[in-house]
Amino acid sequence: MRSQHLSIAQFARSDTRVVVDGNSLSIAGVVAVSLHGKHALLTDDSEILDCVQQSVDFLNQELSNGRTVYGVTTGFGGSADTRTSKLESLQDALQQHLNVGVLLPSDKGLLTATATEPDGLLRSHALPASIVKAMMLVRCNSLIRGHSGVRLSIVENILTMLNKKMTPVVPLRGSISASGDLSPLSYIAGMLEGNPDVFIRVGDTHPPTYLPADKALAKAGIQAVRLQAKEGLGIMNGTATSCAAGCIAIYQAGQLAVVIQLLTAMGTEALLGTIHNYHPFISEARPHVGQAEAAANITAFLSGSKLARDKNVENIGLAQDRYSLRTASQWIGPSMEDLDLAHRQVQVEVNSTTDNPLIDITNAAIHHGGNFQATSITSAMEKTTSAMQMFGKLIFAQSSEVIDNKLNKGLPPNLSADDPSLSFTCKGVDVNMAAYMSELAYVNHPVSSHVQSTEMHNQSVNSLALVAARYALESVEILSLMVSTYIYVLCQALDLRCLHLEFVKAAQPALRKLLLENFSGFVGEGSFDSFEEQTWVTLQDNWSSLSHLDLADRGTTAVKSSIGHVLQDLMLNHKKTDIASHLDLLSAIDTYQNTAGRLLSSIYNSTREDFFKTQTTTSYLSPASAKLYSFVRHQLKVPFHRGLQDHPLLFGTDEELGRRREILGTMVSHIYLAVRKGDVYDIAMEALREAIKRDKPYCNGSA
Repeated sequence: MRSQHLSIAQFARSDTRVVVDGNSLSIAGVVAVSLHGKHALLTDDSEILDCVQQSVDFLNQELSNGRTVYGVTTGFGGSADTRTSKLESLQDALQQHLNVGVLLPSDKGLLTATATEPDGLLRSHALPASIVKAMMLVRCNSLIRGHSGVRLSIVENILTMLNKKMTPVVPLRGSISASGDLSPLSYIAGMLEGNPDVFIRVGDTHPPTYLPADKALAKAGIQAVRLQAKEGLGIMNGTATSCAAGCIAIYQAGQLAVVIQLLTAMGTEALLGTIHNYHPFISEARPHVGQAEAAANITAFLSGSKLARDKNVENIGLAQDRYSLRTASQWIGPSMEDLDLAHRQVQVEVNSTTDNPLIDITNAAIHHGGNFQATSITSAMEKTTSAMQMFGKLIFAQSSEVIDNKLNKGLPPNLSADDPSLSFTCKGVDVNMAAYMSELAYVNHPVSSHVQSTEMHNQSVNSLALVAARYALESVEILSLMVSTYIYVLCQALDLRCLHLEFVKAAQPALRKLLLENFSGFVGEGSFDSFEEQTWVTLQDNWSSLSHLDLADRGTTAVKSSIGHVLQDLMLNHKKTDIASHLDLLSAIDTYQNTAGRLLSSIYNSTREDFFKTQTTTSYLSPASAKLYSFVRHQLKVPFHRGLQDHPLLFGTDEELGRRREILGTMVSHIYLAVRKGDVYDIAMEALREAIKRDKPYCNGSA
């Protein structure tokens, strides 16, 4: 997963060319064209271009010799027992029976007073334009291989339309990806022939504009064509649609895999976990490649942290971290291996010939086979969906632990910065995570087990690859919601953790001074440091366990709960036995108890007010965590949530941010958009590269 050093946005802006040559197109290139508008160029390699024409010539030669060729002189699928000499009409018939997808008037820009839709009930029935762009590109890359008998001008016309941002409106559903993605690809054929009832989305404007195909071709300066022998079949009989969706899904899944590892590192910091969970020896003892890489990455992300502990075993409390941290590399690793295989499967498909029959000009042969069966994409997409579910379950467990004050080592319930009796900051967020996780788990069901025999039982097994790819994209979307929400939770938790550390800095010397004032006469000089240290440890443990109390009660209750220890320690150190001395001691304890609770609450309140103004969180975090934290706080301007005082209805404009206060969902939405655009991934990759460069010996060198 570390191999993707150049982000898609950077790739799209760079001088790197996306060339259609049938052999070198990458998933990154497909995504750069489909999502970021990079132009695709047809190869100028004369040998490759000659092969395209040779395949057309060879097919025509075979037909003139009376050769029977499937889909050229025969019917299609279970109707292949028919024969015809009307070659162009047969291609028309192919397109006619495949242009059957359901589209709404709004999908084609046709909403008028006479073409209405049920208000608010229907979602778009069109494939996203990004997938259609990728489909056009992948199909051209297959056709240019010279195995399909399709003229070069057809490929050129498709690429011209693609580069002019003119894409056919393609139905979302209806493909079983067995004899290829027949119906979706038929809309490319309809576009090329200028079918007036095939609509073309023009440009990337919002809202988009639409033209019938004949008018769109005229606008692009392209002459409508009549498809010749096998050209309709060559365009339609392939896996380009499912492969296109698969390219986008696997690339975005790979991005999330890297981000999940950074968030696990941040979760380790938020929960004061140990970096030892990811020690190289553990992976060497069980040498799965994915586990070792995940452990090395998380270790690199934690490098330089002041919050993550080095120790493996605690003397008190849990001896080790809970599973969501301690087994994170073992949980992430297998899914990384699955994604790596899925990536390779999709990459092979991008540079494959996937129609039927195939023309072999080298050996002067025509092969009837089944390369259109897109099961490789199905396999890749089901692994992708499974990986998204596994990642989601991991961060759901981590997030639940961070928010729950019974598990999070002293952070307040619901991560509320103010009194928990009237503030529930992350409670709704916690419920959202459960909702997302439930839906993500539901989506993670294999599509391949739902195959139905169809088309006169000719297509008795079919891959359902496009359906699998659509659900993989759905799982990416849901996991992105979870990632965005968890980032919000982590930033809030890390602020609260560091607020506590700032409180400790101020409170410990103040408490020592109070102990000296009240008990210096009762504890020997040589024993006072030990007495003070033990009192502070006990008091801090009580303070942490009482995070569910409002501040006014928390200090008093924490001191009251620790007074037994103070009394026991004083009695052990106090050697005098006279009644007056004991009365003085009890009076000192009473004074201490009355004063210490108010002191702690006062110090915490003043520290909190200062922290609200200026957070010192980055000084405690690893550089990697600090990079993402700073991005959220400063670039996205998602602030440390101060509790009820940040409710927009009550207080209006936030003077420091210079904008109106926002509801929690809006703040998470800012992060979500950054996740979907790839900004968070870019930060994670940059942080990983910097960490590896800074701390190479500690990492396993898999970069």
